[in-house]
Amino acid sequence: MFQEERLISILNYLKSNKRITVDLICELYDVSRDTARRDMVKLEEQGQIIRTRGGAILPTLSKIVGDYDQRLQAEPTSKVTIGRAAAELIQDGDYIMMDASTTVLHAATAMTSRHNVVVTSSIETAAILTRKPNMTIHMIGGVLDNKHHSVYGAKAIEMLSEYHVDKLFIGTCGITAEGLYAPNEEDCYLVRAMIQHADQVIVLADHSKFGRRLFQRVVGFENIDILITDQELSSEIKEKLLACNVELVLAGGENT
Repeated sequence: MFQEERLISILNYLKSNKRITVDLICELYDVSRDTARRDMVKLEEQGQIIRTRGGAILPTLSKIVGDYDQRLQAEPTSKVTIGRAAAELIQDGDYIMMDASTTVLHAATAMTSRHNVVVTSSIETAAILTRKPNMTIHMIGGVLDNKHHSVYGAKAIEMLSEYHVDKLFIGTCGITAEGLYAPNEEDCYLVRAMIQHADQVIVLADHSKFGRRLFQRVVGFENIDILITDQELSSEIKEKLLACNVELVLAGGENT
């Protein structure tokens, strides 16, 4: 087996078993300890693993978040399904708030309710809503993030203090049993401010977000009311949601 083939196999093993040792690499691939160590050094240089005493684990911290177009193209079918389920929760006349999540964008696209007032930090969501009748849109001011097509900063947070809405729809870059995660402080500050000004907090997250831990923890499950996703969750996360009285909505499936 060539080294590149062996490296792929080692990563696949780690995805299923969480940890691998030098001795096990030698046993699985019939190679010397020096070869096993070179394989781990190569994977570490690529940022694929973290070496531990006598072995290796996968990194637990996700550091890469794509730009808006990349995020929009990721898991498109799941996001459309989740967005439609979220839109069904919006009633005529609701005052709502929407963050710059690409999944929340699909909720805006799927909206059929009328006479809504919408506050958003997303220029893409605002543009979608302009095509819908009887819609009043409040665009939060602040610094425009060209990479994520959204507004952030002190001015945006200050403006949020002027509003209060029935329902808030937010996405997330990662979810573990500890809560929701974002790649930076600015995202955290804005989402936390939004949560303070909504009666009901609804999180939209496709299956790829679960198990991802990023640099910044945004909030725990005690701060949300409904979680909409597209696949069954692990028992650990389901127990955490239940303990915090979070309603779980499986888009296209049964709710708990």
